[in-house]
Amino acid sequence: MIRAGRRHFVRTLADLAAQQGVGIDQYTRLKPYLAPGFPAPVSSEGARTRLYDGEQVDAYLLGKPVPPLPTGEDDSDLLDRRECAALIGVTPTTWTSYKRDPALADATAEVGGVEHWPRAAVRRFQDSRPGRAASATAGGRPKRTGDQVPRDRLPALTAELLDADPTISAATVTAQLGIHRDTAQAALTRLRADRIADRIETDPALTPAQAAAALGYPAGQVRRATVRAEAVLRARRTTPYLSGVATALHRTGWTTTPAVPDVQHPADDLVAAVLLLDAEDAPAPALVWDERHGWRTAPSRRHPLRGTAVPPEGDGVRYLATGTTPTPDALVAALTTLDA
Repeated sequence: MIRAGRRHFVRTLADLAAQQGVGIDQYTRLKPYLAPGFPAPVSSEGARTRLYDGEQVDAYLLGKPVPPLPTGEDDSDLLDRRECAALIGVTPTTWTSYKRDPALADATAEVGGVEHWPRAAVRRFQDSRPGRAASATAGGRPKRTGDQVPRDRLPALTAELLDADPTISAATVTAQLGIHRDTAQAALTRLRADRIADRIETDPALTPAQAAAALGYPAGQVRRATVRAEAVLRARRTTPYLSGVATALHRTGWTTTPAVPDVQHPADDLVAAVLLLDAEDAPAPALVWDERHGWRTAPSRRHPLRGTAVPPEGDGVRYLATGTTPTPDALVAALTTLDA
């Protein structure tokens, strides 16, 4: 963890390489940070990105005693996803669902390219979660009422139930949380699909069905989840391409930020994404990409994905460039000549 008041000391491996006057590739090949006596990372064990306390590293490189880090717990300590999950007793995958909660999203701090959360925010979130006992006696959703769980809390609460029982059914989630059966089924499908995809990324030799079985999911409950898991994996492989397109469109001035679009699944077996062109002189209100038909313009920023299940046509809809993944430059060129 990053101890309270020490965020400004944090350095990445790239920072350490620059400090030593070498490139990051050479630095990670030589691995001087594994030498005996080198300060331990402040990132959690197993974290993909190693983070170090710069004051400790400086002392080590100067041959001085390495100063110890503060001990004990402080509300301002910054915890990464593994540490947050351990603090409240859930898996890191479940924490990924929890972090979308507004209370946590607003408290997120990115340090060294890694998301962290203050210990106090994690504890407040834990204290605010509805107790299972109260949910268990809810008896499902009363007739003629809406779902009893706010939409932004649903993934986290469903993930907790799935952690406790991998075989849980939509009917049980409905009874526990007081939500509609269809809402419960959709939440379970999304969570199981994401976890199946995570498992396959860890062991690429697995099929979706084998990954589901390894996670303890009953075969009769995961047909949609295994289909969606394949789409989730395709979406993850597409992210670098979409990032390049977002950067190119921002460079032209058609978007105010270079934010990478969130990949969406209008259907379990479909990958799509939306880029809003929010500049005044943008050639269209929005762009939609889907893996079957590539890029098209959308006449509405409010509902750009409408009609994605069937290739839409009509006013304001123009298909762009050639192929499903044209280069960013080719897409920009196609947009530039829309009215030509």
